[in-house]
Amino acid sequence: MIVIGALILGAILGALSAKKRGGNTADLLQYGAVYAIAFGIVGLLVTIFVDRALM
Repeated sequence: MIVIGALILGAILGALSAKKRGGNTADLLQYGAVYAIAFGIVGLLVTIFVDRALM
């Protein structure tokens, strides 16, 4: 669940960042995808850490 939440949050923040910079639709999609990937990786690492800590 952490990974999915991080992906969604990253996509939203990326799109908002591109919109704030005056980007068009392609920019919104690209920033959203890049932020989603970055946040997803961080979310995956957090999930692994939490899982290992609870074992």
